[in-house]
Amino acid sequence: QVQVVESGGGLVQTGGSLRLSCTASGGTVSYPVMAWFRQAPGEEREFVGAGGRMFIHADSVKGRFTILRDVAKNTLYLQMNSLKPEDTAVYSCGVSLEYHSDEDPYMRLRAYTYWGQGTQVTVSS
Repeated sequence: QVQVVESGGGLVQTGGSLRLSCTASGGTVSYPVMAWFRQAPGEEREFVGAGGRMFIHADSVKGRFTILRDVAKNTLYLQMNSLKPEDTAVYSCGVSLEYHSDEDPYMRLRAYTYWGQGTQVTVSS
């Protein structure tokens, strides 16, 4: 059984930075894509970014957030700079076993088989 563990969340002031980590373990293969999604209170879960076969960033975070991937460690990072109060959410990491040539499938929840429990990011104004 694959286990997915996130870390690095916390409380930060507007304009600050945080780095989230997500490690997948327990499987026997390398995962083609891992991704970050986030969910704010009362909102649907939304795509943030993905890394692996391709690197994708949501328009809402381009220029501020960067996806990094250490394939050997099955670890995905999310470097978040210039944080805003609207970035406040629970950030969850998903692991996909699918192979797609286009970005769009990887921006959708259904591409991801395994999930972590999430880590809270709170940005104060």
